[in-house]
Amino acid sequence: MFDLMQYAASPALIEEERIRTYEELHNESERIAAAIDGRTICFLLTSNTFASIAGYVACLNHRVVPVMIDGAQHADLLREMLAAYRPSFLWIPEGRLADFVGKTPTDGSDTPEKAPLADGTTDYTAVYQSNGYILLKSAFPCPFALYDELALLITTSGSTGSPKLVRQSYKNLLSNTESTIEYLHITEDERAITSLPMNYVYGLSVINTHLCAGAALVLTQLNAYSPKFWKLFNEKGATSFAGVPFMYEMLMKLRVLRTRQLPTLRTMTQAGGKLSPELHEKFAEYAAEHHVNFVVMYGASEATARMGYLPPEMAVEKKGSMGIVIPGGRFELLDADGQVIEGADEVGELVYYGDNVTLGYAEKGGDLALGDENHGRLATGDMAKRDADGYYYIVGRKKRFVKLLGRRLNLDELERNLKAELGTIDVACAGKDDLLKVCLTNEALKEAATEYVFGKVGVSRGLFQVEILPEIPKNASGKTLYSQL
Repeated sequence: MFDLMQYAASPALIEEERIRTYEELHNESERIAAAIDGRTICFLLTSNTFASIAGYVACLNHRVVPVMIDGAQHADLLREMLAAYRPSFLWIPEGRLADFVGKTPTDGSDTPEKAPLADGTTDYTAVYQSNGYILLKSAFPCPFALYDELALLITTSGSTGSPKLVRQSYKNLLSNTESTIEYLHITEDERAITSLPMNYVYGLSVINTHLCAGAALVLTQLNAYSPKFWKLFNEKGATSFAGVPFMYEMLMKLRVLRTRQLPTLRTMTQAGGKLSPELHEKFAEYAAEHHVNFVVMYGASEATARMGYLPPEMAVEKKGSMGIVIPGGRFELLDADGQVIEGADEVGELVYYGDNVTLGYAEKGGDLALGDENHGRLATGDMAKRDADGYYYIVGRKKRFVKLLGRRLNLDELERNLKAELGTIDVACAGKDDLLKVCLTNEALKEAATEYVFGKVGVSRGLFQVEILPEIPKNASGKTLYSQL
């Protein structure tokens, strides 16, 4: 996957205090791989650090299957996943060691208490340690067979901590990486800052594309809303930034881009959900004003990462659109009867075809032997329309609808309209048939939200609730966790 030595002397990973070359990354990844016995499963607790990326490269280049997990994942959820997949190896931050091999004694003795793992064993041995990470080997090899083309396992959007994982193949990764490099024009002189976690497909695709193109990554775990993040961006000469809708909403609210000079910024990409047309337009205009490319993209874990993109020269004209299909892919729209929609501006379910469509899901170790269940076709579950010029617009989720006394209500559309009406980004809409729930974080907006849903949308008061929450639940990449609502 990664031919690092062709760029040996070039900068690969730019840390706050030092620069790591491609040769350094190659050498460290080879040392990690040398401590892993053959093709097996390795849990990788990720962070935007040299060690984490080196472990990932080691796995992919040596046919070890990494399970990409948030480095801050709660120990209880980790134990559920350990029980489901029984990995032979764990590549983890040193600070998480107690969660796997022992805890500080509570009885005053010198003997550590064993941390009770879900499978009943505490038999992990440290076999390699470097750069703040440690490689643990289980005394019990992974008992599950692995499909020969299985490359990695990653959580679906919104399912952080769940044993349900997406099975990605080597072909999936290579296809999507090459396609993204092509349409984003990523070259060796690019420097992308790590604004997203690498256990999220969008963040991981930034890493894959830049390492395959011989470009550099500016490593940080700082929040993109922090002034220190943008200070680092300028100091290291970063050229691109990637964000999900919530991040762009926050950047607009805090006026981050308007109040900062970013002379090296060339490209802003957005994916991970639909940006409102109003916000899309504002960032497209900012980009045009500052000679920056603003690229709205469309993707899913089940498609490795990307399926569609809006060429930056169309960002203003086609505001609200997620664009056209990526190189090597194909879109279809299907009506309620499963027939292909040929005309313009008709809404149907979006179906994607391409080599980046993943193998399927895994929910337990026995699923790792399964082959390709999707055969290059993904029914996205998104409802979309195509304009006369061939540009696609997502209008909602197939399942993000409720029926209120027989009337079908699009929850995504309602949520966007409420954000605009109330002037806040802290809104989420959920519900089931005959009950709509509108969630806010600001008590002062409750009456206005109620009047909007009742007065303008025309929903009877008995069919909806407006609830005030301390915060809208989101995953590490900023996506709303509707299941928790």
